[in-house]
Amino acid sequence: MDNMNGKVTFGLLVGNRGFFPAHLCDSGRQEMISVLEKNGIGVVALPTTATRFGAVESLEDAHKCADLFKQNAGKIDGILVTLPNFGDERAVANTLRWSGLRVPVLVHAFNDDPKSMTIKDRRDSFCGKMSVCNNLRQYNVPFTLTRLHTVNPDKQSFLQDLQDFVVTCRVIKALRNLRIGALGARPTAFNTVRYSEKLLEQSGISIETLDLFELFGWVNKIKDGDAAVDAKLKEIQNYVVAKSIPPVSLLKMAKFGVAVDKWMRDTRLNATAIQCWTAMEEFFGVVPCTLMSMMSNMLMSSACEVDIMGTVAMYAMAQAGGKPSALVDWNNNYGEDPDKGVVFHCSNLPKDVFVEKGEGAPVMDYQEIIAGVVGKESAYGTIVGRVKAAPFTYLRVSTDDFAGKIRAYLGEGELTNDPLSTFGGYGVVKIPNFQKLLRYICESGFEHHVAINPTRIGAGVGEALSKYLGWELYRHQ
Repeated sequence: MDNMNGKVTFGLLVGNRGFFPAHLCDSGRQEMISVLEKNGIGVVALPTTATRFGAVESLEDAHKCADLFKQNAGKIDGILVTLPNFGDERAVANTLRWSGLRVPVLVHAFNDDPKSMTIKDRRDSFCGKMSVCNNLRQYNVPFTLTRLHTVNPDKQSFLQDLQDFVVTCRVIKALRNLRIGALGARPTAFNTVRYSEKLLEQSGISIETLDLFELFGWVNKIKDGDAAVDAKLKEIQNYVVAKSIPPVSLLKMAKFGVAVDKWMRDTRLNATAIQCWTAMEEFFGVVPCTLMSMMSNMLMSSACEVDIMGTVAMYAMAQAGGKPSALVDWNNNYGEDPDKGVVFHCSNLPKDVFVEKGEGAPVMDYQEIIAGVVGKESAYGTIVGRVKAAPFTYLRVSTDDFAGKIRAYLGEGELTNDPLSTFGGYGVVKIPNFQKLLRYICESGFEHHVAINPTRIGAGVGEALSKYLGWELYRHQ
């Protein structure tokens, strides 16, 4: 499984056009590379010995740059087109087409200086950017724009553009060729988590199914003193406070974890969705929440109730933001405040989303809701705690089988410190125009589950889903 939070690398394409001052390509290339490297972004660019100033203008230049990008296809996450002068639109478009890369593209143009508008220093990148974008549209190459039409690389708005584009690149890399394990059947009571495997496959997302019967067959063959079981048991005990949990329950969790780990390794899975109730509790005797929490905390997102589309949203944001995602219910109103609500699950939330100390810090306990049906002794393994206050991004993805498309909604808000005393994993959210969002969710037939991530990554995630994957997106403002 790839580490999606490692260094992102851009292919840098410096545009040039002979009618315009070429020396600006030399200084512009150096300036852009410096900014990228300063921000921890790797660069693959033509050397200055390959073409004039390492820029792309002619047919031959385009072939050279395309070949370079092909040779580095395994490391290039996105392409940055920068225009220090007007730039040759055909050379840019041909390079992208001939490279064969299906990665996000950011189009950038330098500012002109009104004090340096002579033939020797005038860029005309303002105009050239339109021509490049026109050609990319003709070539059917999707692209991302900067906030400002022209901007110098050292400006704060461009640094934000870069940050958003990195998120976009990470989401696309994470979702294309994503493999999710569906463990167990969808709970009968949850029609809401129905989805289309075929629509996901069109976006490069594959589902590997496994029956609970087969998984527990593997579990039953694992001996108590197995080294892998001992290691998993220590991992569980080091992960979260579990003082009140019977040893027999912890042992069952460890065996379950060993079996799931092997399944994921053998089938090269990145994430999972698991049938968490009630067969597991009735016939095996624990809830899988802790093991799911541990996987999500390692950015290998795991959704409950076999909510595959919840896993997709969790994984996209976890890889984009580098922090664990949680799957929660939009669960309750918060008093009379129309812009606040309670989010809740019972819970498998990753421990890093909880408050770290004091009241609300995560502990392992029994699942109170299921215990009412199967008994407390068969419901140990849930993670109870309060989600800590933070800015957050929320995302829900759904397949619309009638329309033959994937839909999503996305937005940002705040996890607050508002007082709340309850069980499970819980928190209070504040979202501007929350009632409008809730109306949209209901009228559009979205599920009650939503993925949340304690980062502000909405712009970059939204660009990835809508522009590069072609999903229908509602961006809540």
